[in-house]
Amino acid sequence: MEQSDLQFIQDQIGYTFNNLDLLQQAFTRRSYSEENGGENNEVLEFIGDKVLDLFVVKLLISQNSNAVGLYKKHDPKLKNTWAYMTEQKTFPDENVLVSDYSEAELTEIKKLLVQKKTLANRIDELGIGYCLLMGSGDIRQNIGQENSVKEDLFEAILGAIAIDCNWNIEKLQNAVEIMLSPKSVLADGDAEDYPTMVQEWSYNKMGDIPLYHFDERDYQITWYTQFDGISQQPKSLDDREIHKTKWHCLLKLSDDLPIFRGFGQTQAEARNNVCKLAYDYLCKQGLWLSIRDEIEYPNKDDAINQLEILARRGYFSIPTYEFEQTYDKDGNPIWKSVCHIAEESKSFSAKSSSKKDAKKSAAFKMLQFVLKD
Repeated sequence: MEQSDLQFIQDQIGYTFNNLDLLQQAFTRRSYSEENGGENNEVLEFIGDKVLDLFVVKLLISQNSNAVGLYKKHDPKLKNTWAYMTEQKTFPDENVLVSDYSEAELTEIKKLLVQKKTLANRIDELGIGYCLLMGSGDIRQNIGQENSVKEDLFEAILGAIAIDCNWNIEKLQNAVEIMLSPKSVLADGDAEDYPTMVQEWSYNKMGDIPLYHFDERDYQITWYTQFDGISQQPKSLDDREIHKTKWHCLLKLSDDLPIFRGFGQTQAEARNNVCKLAYDYLCKQGLWLSIRDEIEYPNKDDAINQLEILARRGYFSIPTYEFEQTYDKDGNPIWKSVCHIAEESKSFSAKSSSKKDAKKSAAFKMLQFVLKD
């Protein structure tokens, strides 16, 4: 593997290896080692699978301090929510964990975070899958594009980090947060997920992935070193948050745009801050995606799915449909479908002899309206 590839991988995953042989091993499939000699990534994959399980559970449980863990939005039916306890001035023993999520719910959340598709998507989003070393047979069969292979690679990288850092808890947690980006997977609309937003902008506008570089630096160097680009600024020179700054993150989107720099107590926080900085800049310059940019080819056949894509990206709520069946004078069925979006004042209807076609037509009318075609 080229030195430039090794450096690129480390920049993207936010971890610098002491032993680069471990990193290369993480990218080596057995088919390659059987043809060329050396070790493969299977044992590292086994280790990484256990690392991922442990730190995903840790992330799920340690969202809040004082041993009080995960809370859903306040529901009057749930008498042990934090909001209810605050209102009633009744608090749990500080030595116990209170959660509105059952074991089954936590299991489902964990499954979502560690499932094959999630890990494969993150390898694609990090842009590092091309570095995988495979045997000639795997290359011919394009094995590198299979989700299971990308899943194995994700876990092998975590295994390599675990060995390289001698199981350092902080470094492993940072690696999981950066590589997995759990906030983007579990996004529920409560807060902006700037890394995912910038990722989508870069892919749609530039046809490429964002490039990151992390550095661990003293706060005085971080805040006061001259920087040729756009940098996050402290709210004030005596801001106490300055003294907590541990990481800085550089972000490059293209040669035509400035380099962005953000800071944070963790790598994940620094990445979120630099992405927010880039988002604010792109919006101010009129370069951010509009709703029209989100759908490349609006069309009737895909209109239902295209509306759902826009809804899941936060432009409006999920569309709903109503149906009514009547008959013409010859007794043939006529379907009427009405498409509603809660935030829009207009609804759109369409008729057809086919219920599915009527729904598509109503959805397409609504799509044209929201896109202002």
